[in-house]
Amino acid sequence: MQSRYFTLNDHPKGLPTTDLFTLEHTDLTPLQEGEVRIRNTWLSVDPYMRGRMDGVTTYIEPFQLGQPLDGAAVGEIIESRDARLKVGDKVRHMGGWRDIAQLPAEQVEALPEFDVPDQAYLGVLGMPGTTAWVGLNIIAQMQEGDNVLVSAASGAVGSLAVQLAKAKGGTVVGIAGDQKKLDWLESIGVKAVSYKGKDAKQLSEDLKQACPEGFDVYYENVGGACLEAALNNLRVGARIAVCGMISRYNDEGPSSGPANLAMLLVRRARMEGFIVFEHWQHHNDFLNEVAPKIAKGEIDYQETVAEGLEQTPDAFLQLFSGKNQGKMLIKL
Repeated sequence: MQSRYFTLNDHPKGLPTTDLFTLEHTDLTPLQEGEVRIRNTWLSVDPYMRGRMDGVTTYIEPFQLGQPLDGAAVGEIIESRDARLKVGDKVRHMGGWRDIAQLPAEQVEALPEFDVPDQAYLGVLGMPGTTAWVGLNIIAQMQEGDNVLVSAASGAVGSLAVQLAKAKGGTVVGIAGDQKKLDWLESIGVKAVSYKGKDAKQLSEDLKQACPEGFDVYYENVGGACLEAALNNLRVGARIAVCGMISRYNDEGPSSGPANLAMLLVRRARMEGFIVFEHWQHHNDFLNEVAPKIAKGEIDYQETVAEGLEQTPDAFLQLFSGKNQGKMLIKL
């Protein structure tokens, strides 16, 4: 049996281009004891993968040039030499960017038995959903009645963060781009503010108008003007959970920091970055709280789906132009 997979042939400078990705194939070796073979049905692409393409170790090992790329995926066991996993079991693993994955069984987990679509475990009930929950509850220690601001509020992480925040009863404001995303935020009762064509000063004024009393919690996904505008609108004792800064992922040189960082002092605020994998012990707590709501249709989650393995690089690159609404997925 063959596996088709993508490799990276060079380290990108700035925004990657599709010619950096090569679709290759290989004959799979015979299955060894303790291994499983999986036919992938859904693949995930996520912004953090951009940092892994630079060849530099950060909080995660970089991708190796010429070697199969990897990422979260959902699939079905088609062959197993492990007593725990059987043929036909649906599983989640990190053997993405390919159609057939062959992995040690210890790197594979059976999907939980909630009544949700399989691909939900890559998005709203996967790493992005857990990231939203951890950032609000563990890092920012969100309380009842907190006013919450979320940047990239219609993305895979932000779209759940605004809904979890809204359930706490305070004012929730989401920053997004195009009108479709703004309309969706308004449809779920979130005040929507556009960042398009605005500098930090203009965005700050719009945030103040949306929530004059200021924010107790800021969930940071973007950086740049969004961070500067948010700092101007903090309440005393505010908490900022830094999940990502996608506006800077493709910068080719150093970026200037926010000019008003002193607002952390003025507002006695706390800003903390976090990596969700270091808080994965909370994943089951998150699932038990959120999965039943997903199954009952109480949370509105969005997906953008590309079809076919060949579309994976394009789907990944669309993350940086704001073309996705909710989780970006590839259906095989």
